[in-house]
Amino acid sequence: MTSSRRLLAAVGAAVLLVSASFAAVAEEKIVARVNGKVITEADMRLAEAEVGNELAQLPPNMRRRVLVEFLIENQLFADAADKEKLSEQAAFAERMKYSRRRALRDAYFEKVVQKAVTEAEAKALYDKQIGSVKAPEEVRVRHILVKTEAEAKDVIERLRRGDAFDAVAKEKSLDPGSKARGGDLGYFAKGQMVKEFEETAFKLKKDEISAPVKTQFGFHVLKLEDRRTRPLPTFEMLKDRIMGSLIHRKAQEVIAKLREGSKVELVDAELKKV
Repeated sequence: MTSSRRLLAAVGAAVLLVSASFAAVAEEKIVARVNGKVITEADMRLAEAEVGNELAQLPPNMRRRVLVEFLIENQLFADAADKEKLSEQAAFAERMKYSRRRALRDAYFEKVVQKAVTEAEAKALYDKQIGSVKAPEEVRVRHILVKTEAEAKDVIERLRRGDAFDAVAKEKSLDPGSKARGGDLGYFAKGQMVKEFEETAFKLKKDEISAPVKTQFGFHVLKLEDRRTRPLPTFEMLKDRIMGSLIHRKAQEVIAKLREGSKVELVDAELKKV
């Protein structure tokens, strides 16, 4: 547990209060006890909501063990704080007041905002937006970059004599990013390369070798390897992003209505100036 304890310390060192159990203990499976106090599955769910993202790289069984250790250490800290009578200090009361507001906010947000946004709504938005998107054309190109036009013409002559493009690229190309791959730049769409290079690349036919192309980098010899239409992202690929956008939009609508029915006043004179 050495590595998991280090991870635990990173996410839990500053936490002094254990989350209250909002479900009856009798209805929740007990997973641990600390000084007679129970830790339940409800506590585990709350802890996962709090720190789960930081444990995502762990396997499920290890993540569960780290979560229960997180709660055990929280309870140990809380018991120690009680012995020190920290709960009687004004700072603790302020923290509890803030924590209560935050917990109520989270509960309301989940009920009124998150649950109001459905997967069906997200799918409808995806279908509407994807229908107006044209799948971009992409080309896969190899190139050889040299300093002069004369060198580029020499490269073309070698290719016409039958020398392999990738072999010549590894020998002659000045592009450190693609030289080791035989000049292979992979697939790219319009707008990703400099104008002169891009225009030539998209005019080539499959396996065609270009004339020398001058750019600010030097002279290029291009070969078209393939042409395709880039697949559009599926709903599953974008679902979380779309749901997040809809939840954000819904939250703005809800907070606007809450502000309309409330009296909000800035008392701090300096804040009024901002």
